[in-house]
Amino acid sequence: MFELAIIWEWAQFAVRWLHVITAIAWIGSSFYFIALDLGLVKRPYHPPAVSGEEWQVHAGGFYHIQKYNVAPEHMPDHLIWFKWESYMTWVSGFLMLCLLYYGGADLFLVNREALDVSAPVSILISLASLSIGWLVYDQLCKSPIGKHTVGLMLLLYVLLVCMAYGYTHIFTGRAAFLHMGAFTATIMTANVFFIIIPNQKIVVADLRAGRTPDPKYGKIAKQRSTHNNYLTLPVLFFMLSNHYPLAFATSFNWVIASLVFLMGVTIRHYFNTMHARKGQPNWTWALTAIIFIAIMWLSTSPRILKPEDPNMAVAPAFEKFAVDPHFADAKEIVSSRCSMCHAAEPVWEGIHRPPLNVQLENDAEIAARASQIYLQAGRSHAMPPGNVTDMTPQERATLVAWYQSSIGAKSKE
Repeated sequence: MFELAIIWEWAQFAVRWLHVITAIAWIGSSFYFIALDLGLVKRPYHPPAVSGEEWQVHAGGFYHIQKYNVAPEHMPDHLIWFKWESYMTWVSGFLMLCLLYYGGADLFLVNREALDVSAPVSILISLASLSIGWLVYDQLCKSPIGKHTVGLMLLLYVLLVCMAYGYTHIFTGRAAFLHMGAFTATIMTANVFFIIIPNQKIVVADLRAGRTPDPKYGKIAKQRSTHNNYLTLPVLFFMLSNHYPLAFATSFNWVIASLVFLMGVTIRHYFNTMHARKGQPNWTWALTAIIFIAIMWLSTSPRILKPEDPNMAVAPAFEKFAVDPHFADAKEIVSSRCSMCHAAEPVWEGIHRPPLNVQLENDAEIAARASQIYLQAGRSHAMPPGNVTDMTPQERATLVAWYQSSIGAKSKE
């Protein structure tokens, strides 16, 4: 019978895989239609209702595509809606948030040096920020400033900077960056669910009823789609950032997050300009490189978190792992086989910072990472990498016995 820790780990893998699959589908279709829309050409023989066309070739076939200013005169029998890619990307991403950050809130979400609150309170703050963030963004778009594209974009950027500062001063750095991605992705999916698709349905209903659709619905949907276009790349950065502590675990992590959005704008500007046949603004790549170098420089500053006291108390959520009879043996194994890399100042050659910012130097740190130690070094041989520190089968069995004894499971060894 599978143990909860193993089931939990595979559940995270399954949901992460689903998230990647749906994200590829959504981002791929989004990038395609943005490029298609920008590349459309108006021909003299087009009827007034057609705004442009484009010829494309792919996989040995030729495609002739036309776009209507509002909609065709008659609704076709078969109409494909591009919406489920967006919805499932958000749903799978939210499941990941629940499994990893809400399920492991005491370890991955709560940053008691920044905001000493319980795990349930941190989860409520997370949920509230995602909901309120969308409401604020939506009202800005619907306000008078929403009619001014540049002014609206600048105001939205200020909102994102404020969120980055807030998240990094509430949650752990890793969770803060993940929340920046979730916050942005929530806005993007809500744009599709609450604005773009409903507006398209109004147009379809008008056509089927024999009415002339109002072009305002298309313009509103286009504005939200443009926002999604420029937000896509930053979301990808934040989704990948949890593997790189130099991004999320440094003093200026909120500045780094803010600069990531600027890189998203510069990169998308290059492709949008090229697809619109307005040239190739190569200066955007130079500017992107400069911003990235600035991020690298900012990441070298000291971390926010102060060095931990070696005698610090174990958090209540992990006390059972530190008081177990097997803990002394497990701690000795971790200290001799793992802590040369997973330390505030690693001594292993070529390792300058603890991998994934995981430190295993005292009782509190080891107890807090019990589940990961069990899965990474006990049940699997993922750690140490290539078994470079020669961890023996007996030592791995001891780690398994420690974890199983701590959670009250019967040893299966």
